[in-house]
Amino acid sequence: MKKFQLGEFEEVVLLVIGILQGEAYGFAIKLEIEKRLSRTVSMGALHTALLRLEEKGYAKSFAGEQTMERAGRPRRYFEITALGKKAWEYTRASREELWKALPGNLWNVGKA
Repeated sequence: MKKFQLGEFEEVVLLVIGILQGEAYGFAIKLEIEKRLSRTVSMGALHTALLRLEEKGYAKSFAGEQTMERAGRPRRYFEITALGKKAWEYTRASREELWKALPGNLWNVGKA
């Protein structure tokens, strides 16, 4: 299988895009990450990750309808591409292999 380059934060963002299914726009993604992971997310870091995901072909964006609350500007929504789903699968499988490779006695380290 092709080796996909997906950083930890990119992985989180891609997963949240999947969780939000069709409602994944910048601020909603930020709130979902903060809620689920108790982790502060800056909009700058999020926009950088979204741009990288698009450049890699793992996500694509489209403009929603214009809204008055945004002074007539449309929200930018994100969805996962087929390549993004393959990156998910590769990343998950890679992490599972690493977890399986941990020695069983490692869980007893530090226990009294």
